[in-house]
Amino acid sequence: MKMVKSLVLAGLLAFAPAAALNSQALAQDNAAVAASAADNAAAPADSSANAAAPVAQAAPAAKVAAPPRMKPTEGIGMPRPGEITLQEQFSPTGHTARWLHDVLLLPLITIISVFVLLLMLYVMVRFRRSANPVPSKTSHNTLIEVIWTVVPVVILLVIAVPSIGLLADQYKPAPKDALTVKVTGYQWYWGYEYPDNGIPEYVSNMLPRDKAEANGEPYLLAPDNRIVLPVGRPIKLIITGADVIHAFAVPSLWLKMDAVPGRLNEKTVTIEKPGVYYGQCSELCGARHGFMPIAVEALPPAQFDQWVLSQGGKLQGAAAAATAAAAAPAAAPAEKL
Repeated sequence: MKMVKSLVLAGLLAFAPAAALNSQALAQDNAAVAASAADNAAAPADSSANAAAPVAQAAPAAKVAAPPRMKPTEGIGMPRPGEITLQEQFSPTGHTARWLHDVLLLPLITIISVFVLLLMLYVMVRFRRSANPVPSKTSHNTLIEVIWTVVPVVILLVIAVPSIGLLADQYKPAPKDALTVKVTGYQWYWGYEYPDNGIPEYVSNMLPRDKAEANGEPYLLAPDNRIVLPVGRPIKLIITGADVIHAFAVPSLWLKMDAVPGRLNEKTVTIEKPGVYYGQCSELCGARHGFMPIAVEALPPAQFDQWVLSQGGKLQGAAAAATAAAAAPAAAPAEKL
């Protein structure tokens, strides 16, 4: 009997630590379950609060309406019927180039051509065989040789000075406050992106004849989406190609630059007057090369800022500061003591 009691007591002593540990683990499990239940009970309130937060944040600000699509002016920014000279220019480099062409080159070339023609006619008549049965044996004339050497050199210098100045102006780097716009040529349409304003790329395709005529725009020159630029502000165009070589050209702005795949070409332009200026791809790029029109819509600065905001973009520099100042509530006047 004593032996049986001893065995029972030994068994109790052996299993007591395990039972204590099991009871402790059970208590911990129960506590964890209780905490989880409490969390689950509180979760609906938290989720409702979180669900309400995005609603408050997602309340959009009043959307800014885009300015109306500008109507083109007949003969401005586009070729004219019977036109044999350069288009009217609306950029500083364009004015210089047209002056160089119309005032310097054309008159000078005309005068030289007429002079050479008259000189040839005189020589043909004066030194014909019937009038000179005995040919002259004059080998040279120092004065004439000096004249026909010095005069052409002077003429070339007169042409070279403004020409080199125009070349330098065309490739002058853009100032720091210039607006950056990326232009990408595709087969066969254009893409425009405004990294400074946070406006992603949008594409520009040619309008069909009926839609172009309904808008009062020239067929083959009117796209659905224009590249919108501000007036009076330097613009830095970063021009590239996505597939083959294209060329971004707007004659009335004296603007032409190749769009080469894998290369970023830069062109700076400042537009002097609001309006719509048309151009085309000027590098043979495939079957629909002739159907890649360009339309630059030049807006006054205030309307350009309005267009940027209507596209979901942001303003930069002074325009952003002015907009923030206009949107800020006026300070309450101090009360008199």
